[in-house]
Amino acid sequence: MAWSRKDILHIEDLDLQEIQLILNTAKPMKEILFRAVKKLPTCRGKSVYNLFFESSTRTRTSFETAAKILGADTTSLAVAQSSLNKGESLLDTVRTLQAMKPDVVVIRHASSGAAHFLAKELKASVINAGDGQHEHPSQCLLDLYTMQEHLGSLEGRKILIVGDILHSRVARSNVWALKKLGAEVVLVGPPTLLPPEIKAWGVKTSYNLEEELPGADIIMALRLQLERQQAGLLPSLREYSQLYGITAARVQMTGKETLIMHPGPVNRGVEIESSVVNSVQSVIEEQVTNGVAVRMAMIFLLMGGGTSHVVD
Repeated sequence: MAWSRKDILHIEDLDLQEIQLILNTAKPMKEILFRAVKKLPTCRGKSVYNLFFESSTRTRTSFETAAKILGADTTSLAVAQSSLNKGESLLDTVRTLQAMKPDVVVIRHASSGAAHFLAKELKASVINAGDGQHEHPSQCLLDLYTMQEHLGSLEGRKILIVGDILHSRVARSNVWALKKLGAEVVLVGPPTLLPPEIKAWGVKTSYNLEEELPGADIIMALRLQLERQQAGLLPSLREYSQLYGITAARVQMTGKETLIMHPGPVNRGVEIESSVVNSVQSVIEEQVTNGVAVRMAMIFLLMGGGTSHVVD
């Protein structure tokens, strides 16, 4: 199939074929990352603008790297030094950007729906790099790529997502995608960190991590987003770690060679033990590498690329 969407905003909106097209396109992109010369002429003369209104290391750098490898010109807006700090509205900023004729705009914003708003106003393609607590499509896609690379089909695979579900756009995007791929998803966390509408997500939830560990093919630990949390959601980080921290002993309770994942940044000793992060079962660094390949695929497809000419 050919890519037909102008934007990539929500995993929930993508069908299974579209998700798999992105993942399939990422495969030859990953091969390029291991070449001596990591540069393609594919998107020469095209421009990618990065607008990050929230802190980011992995996602912002990954998108910049992806665009540069494809040959595109990249511009990153330093929000702290932009006219937004002088009272300019997001709409006026968008109109200013539109006048510069970008081809793709990547946005991360604290408000859910910001990427959708941008997409309606811009002629350029828009990629949602995380909007509030809503979604994080590119993180989800790189997670899926990593899972499939190790396990093949995810049909029937038991996947635990553990931690701060309430504030996690990563969890939301992964739930939508993994359900479409036929996985058995279990969300685990304290009651105060599970969203009130979680029953509508259509997956199992649990407050007891150790009860859910047997048979798990993947454990994805989430970062405790303390910057988004209100006081009183957790008694203490120590108690959270004791109940929900991913330790070597708990990983053994799965009875499998379980993959360990984390979207980063990792709070070692809180969400996950250092020995687990560094273990052979951990694919956390692979997630970062795969993120570049997946984001290359996203930019490539939005710029009209076809899968038969990815690595020419």
